[in-house]
Order: sequence, then structure tokens, then C-alpha cells
Amino acid sequence: MEYNTTRGKLILPEYGRNVQNMIAHAMEIADRTERNRAAQAIIEVMGQLNPHLRDVDDYRHKLWTHLFVMSDFKLEVDSPYEIPKQEVLNEKPDRLVYPKSSIRYGHYGKYTQTILEESKNTEDPAEKEYLKTSMANFMKKQYLSHNNDAVENNVIADHLKELSKGELVLENPDDLVNTNTLLRTLGLGANNKKFVKTNNFKQKQKKKFQKKQ
Repeated sequence: MEYNTTRGKLILPEYGRNVQNMIAHAMEIADRTERNRAAQAIIEVMGQLNPHLRDVDDYRHKLWTHLFVMSDFKLEVDSPYEIPKQEVLNEKPDRLVYPKSSIRYGHYGKYTQTILEESKNTEDPAEKEYLKTSMANFMKKQYLSHNNDAVENNVIADHLKELSKGELVLENPDDLVNTNTLLRTLGLGANNKKFVKTNNFKQKQKKKFQKKQ
């Protein structure tokens, strides 16, 4: 009996041993015309074995690349695409640079913090007034998406002033959009099952804590 451990290594296991053997046989064909026909037939088989590749842009190009990879780049045939180079495919990707800047309040997000920090560059009073109101309501909505219980308008006003470095000051926090209105836009209104279930759980936990005290 022949074991897989005694056979050659499968370079791309998803195509199976038979495709690997077909490629090995094609490499031994002396006539280039016959070798090209064999390569075309192998490509068709590979496409049938992996139909999901058809959802990928230019999937036949990918199949030809896989063909050359499985032949260890030794198969000499006329490809309709540029023959890939082994050193290019094996090249390591560039290291990703991750942002190192910190976010003061994670639930508002980085872009909110950046917009508020840049508010110092807004000189037009009407534009600054619009920015102040719209950003405050947006921050309240973001806050509620993470904590669907409640939020004090004064808290939003304080965070707005802090993140904008004192550039945007909300004189009357009570003018912000009503909490219930924002919850409805988030699908977390008082009639929402998820909202009710979460609130009931919080109330039960609160009662348990009070009993322990």
C-alpha cells in the first residue's frame, strides 16, 4: 500500500493529487503543441474543481498562476497571461503601519475627535454654530449606540468642549435632540424587544446589588 507520506508534496492541496500528477505528466510531453493542449485541459479541470474562483475577477488568470506554481515554475507552455516569477510571488508584503494616535473617548471614534480638533480652523460664526449643533447631536447618538440606557446632555456638552479644545461650547445642552428620538433612529426605542430585554436585565442586576447592600 502506498501512503501519502511517501508521495511527493502537494503544492496546492485544494486541487488534489490527480491534478498534480497531470501537471507532472504534461511536463514530460516533448511536443510543445501537445503540451499546450494538455495545459489547457488541466486548466479546465482546475476550474471545475474550484468553481468558487469564478466569483474572483479574472479567475482564469488565477488558474494559470496556480498551474505554474504547482509545476514549480518549470512547465514551459504558451500562457495567455504573463508567466509569473517565483521570486515575485514569494516576496513578503510590506509591513503595515498602524496608527499610534490615541482616542480620548472610544465610543465617539477617531474621526469625531479629528473633526472637533480641527474646529479651530473654522472662522465663520454661522458655520461654527452649525458644526457645534450637528456634532453634539451626532456624539449623543454615538454615545447611545454604545449605552442604550440614557445620557445626560451636560455630559455631551462637556465632551464637545473638551475634544474641541474649548472651541465649541454648547450654551444650552437641553436643545439637543431628544434621547427617545435618537433611540428610535438606532432601532432601540422603548418598544424594541432588544431594548426592553436589556433594560429589564439592568433593572434586575440593580435590585440584586441593592439587596446585597
